[in-house]
Amino acid sequence: MTIQTNKFKLISHKMNFEVQMNHSWVNHWMGRLAMAVVAAMLGLGLEAAQAASPPTGGNSTACPALLNHTFERLQDEKPQSLCQYAGKVVLVVNTASFCGFTSQYKGLEALNTKYKDQGLVVLGFPSNDFAQEKGSNKEIADFCESTFGVKFPMFTKTQVTGDGAAPLFKQLTAQTGQKPRWNFHKYLIGRDGKVIDQYNSMIGPESKTLVSAIDKALKAKP
Repeated sequence: MTIQTNKFKLISHKMNFEVQMNHSWVNHWMGRLAMAVVAAMLGLGLEAAQAASPPTGGNSTACPALLNHTFERLQDEKPQSLCQYAGKVVLVVNTASFCGFTSQYKGLEALNTKYKDQGLVVLGFPSNDFAQEKGSNKEIADFCESTFGVKFPMFTKTQVTGDGAAPLFKQLTAQTGQKPRWNFHKYLIGRDGKVIDQYNSMIGPESKTLVSAIDKALKAKP
């Protein structure tokens, strides 16, 4: 009787295992089939369609058009998507190492440190548009780190004016009606990805006008 009972248990376990395997197999191939259909519709290969599929988890905030750009990080020149800052208040600044306003690096770093936990991020874009940023990306990175202790995100040298300006700066210029006239021009972007205002070089990081606008933007809902 015991032998017969054990035999039934073994058969039952085997059936359960086969059902689970079949269920897993069906899920796998149904997923592959769905991906193949998407690939056919897009004219892609299956691997390309898989690569294009959005990952689960992570920052679910939609990327606004203004931040839908990629720049190389200053320190190692690795591509960085600005979409990672979606939902934050962003202060975009074109910078230079040999300018009368270069000391604003210190205030920008203090601003970033003070408000980063509330959702602010300062983004620095070194530029030689005004002939005051001659160094290499490595030299700029070393200068910012050693002289002002800059920790906020910085990107490789970028053209910010003229026909060859980076698309981000073309958009900022178009939306504000003001291109950078000098180094350390600032554009404030709200949590909703829209430009709030622009500030010339004379308006420093400690300016009540700028700080008040940042404080208001941080309190606003995206």
